[in-house]
Amino acid sequence: MPGMTRVTHTEESAEVEVLLANMEKLKGLTKKIHGSLGRLDSSGRSVQAAIRPIYGNTSRLQVTNSNIEKINQAIENIRQPLDRRRKEEDVIRAGLGRIELADYVASMDRSSQALENLRNTNLKSNQEAIAELTYILKFGTAELENAFRDTLQQEAAPLEPLRYITKGQPFPMISEQNSSKLRYINKYMTNSPSQRPMQQSEDLASFQIYSEIRGPYLSTSLQNLAQASVSTVRKTDSSAIYRQGTSGIGTYATALEQMFAVEYENICPIFNREQWVRLHSLTTNDATSQLFSVLKDLHSHIKHHVITDCFLAFEIVEIVNGLSFRLEGKNPELRQPVQDALRPIRETAKYSLSRLYDDTKSRVNALMSLPPDGTAVPLTGETMQRLQTMTSYLQPLSSILASVGEGGWRGGSSAGAASKLDVGVSGNELFSAYADDMIGVLLQGIESKAKSMLKGKSHQGVFLANNATVVERMIFTSDLTNLVADATRNRLNDMLKKGVTLYTDAFKECAGYLRDVLYTNRTSGTGRPASNSISGSTDSMSIVKNLSSKDRDATKEKFKNFNQSFDEIMARCRGLKMENEVRDLMVKEVVQFVEPLYDRFWDRYHEIDKGKGKYVKYDKKGLRQALHSL
Repeated sequence: MPGMTRVTHTEESAEVEVLLANMEKLKGLTKKIHGSLGRLDSSGRSVQAAIRPIYGNTSRLQVTNSNIEKINQAIENIRQPLDRRRKEEDVIRAGLGRIELADYVASMDRSSQALENLRNTNLKSNQEAIAELTYILKFGTAELENAFRDTLQQEAAPLEPLRYITKGQPFPMISEQNSSKLRYINKYMTNSPSQRPMQQSEDLASFQIYSEIRGPYLSTSLQNLAQASVSTVRKTDSSAIYRQGTSGIGTYATALEQMFAVEYENICPIFNREQWVRLHSLTTNDATSQLFSVLKDLHSHIKHHVITDCFLAFEIVEIVNGLSFRLEGKNPELRQPVQDALRPIRETAKYSLSRLYDDTKSRVNALMSLPPDGTAVPLTGETMQRLQTMTSYLQPLSSILASVGEGGWRGGSSAGAASKLDVGVSGNELFSAYADDMIGVLLQGIESKAKSMLKGKSHQGVFLANNATVVERMIFTSDLTNLVADATRNRLNDMLKKGVTLYTDAFKECAGYLRDVLYTNRTSGTGRPASNSISGSTDSMSIVKNLSSKDRDATKEKFKNFNQSFDEIMARCRGLKMENEVRDLMVKEVVQFVEPLYDRFWDRYHEIDKGKGKYVKYDKKGLRQALHSL
């Protein structure tokens, strides 16, 4: 064991000695490394001191080189517009006749960019080039404007609208090829630097050219129809009532509306959306002014013939009012000017309602004589014809009557008078009230004139009945039948009954001779007549035989007076002319009144002259025939 311990100790000692030897070597290496680092640091400082001037010179050379490259680029940029001017000038001066539109516009764009670049240089040496390039661009712009104008002129030949309307053909539009060309040119002209300072669209050359060419095209095309709208209303008979559709205003308005709509469709693909409405207004300005002139001329005509041609005013209000609202669908700027131009005619239409009422009233009051045959006065038919004609204009009349207000036509309202809008009553109800007033003032005047100017009751009765029947017939044979009020019908019935009563009253005189006194408590003489036991008929012979001489003479006198009175009345009545309806009614009433009295009287006393006809002129059949011959 001790031996083992010594061996172990020896080995550990040897290892310690080796470790110490290695540490000595490491210390030596460390000293050498420190020495090398010191020398390296000293060498680095020497190198840095030598390289620093070289690095500064290199940086300055790099900045100088960059500046030289920028100068070269600027020189190149200055030279490019000059070189481009020479290249583009040949293209632009060649014109659109030899260069395609797309290539020409592209050349103009490049030239515009070149001009802008030259101006940005602010070099005096470029002023001459700027002036030349500006001139070239003006030349090119003029070429494009001429091309725009020539393209529009190709399809600006005036047309005859009536041919398209009558054949139901659509009005022609600008061809798709020309529309595309115009759109291409307008796009450049709108975006061109020379156009940018212009704030208003109407200042653009394309705007001006389009409106200058298409405007006269519209107005010239519509000119004949505009003139016809005025010429067709000239009167050959001053008393003739205007007939619906006589004026060409309807055809003119249709053509104007369709052509305006087509023009709007032409504008849309060529110009920008924000330009559509304004350009359409500029283009249609001449044609719109033409419409205003037509309305002014028609208004002047209506004012001079308001009684007969107020119906033209109603027609114009309906047509032009509808036109203005339809135009507004595409161009809101058009409605109000059209409404303003229509306003005078509308005011005259309102005035005409009171004028017609006053005219009817004054004319019936001014009647100096009445028809001697009892026929209706012409004024009755004329008044009803006016009302019948009005039923063709119920749509415009509804708004006109509403603005006048119920009863506003009475009291001599003047044209242009302000009225409150009556929205509480329908148009048909207002028209019914107006018709009732018109018929009322007519019938009242006629009845008053009949009382003061006609003496015979039969004459008065036939006259009143004829007028009432004419009014009634013209109501029930027209659209008035669904429009007149119950008050009007009652008014007519009352007048007709009054006429029948007056007519039958004329027969009361002769009917009075047919009345006698029957004594029911007597068995002979003039007592109750005996009846034939077989036929039940009155025994005239027995009655006459039992009459006293005085009664027999009185009966003869009654027959004689009846014959004379009846013949006189029949003569007067045969001089009167009755409407068929009036005749049937009058005959029925007279027969029901006279015939029963005569039949009874004749049954009792016809044997008074023993069939000689000296006193008994009419038998029952003869009297019936005479009455039915009225």
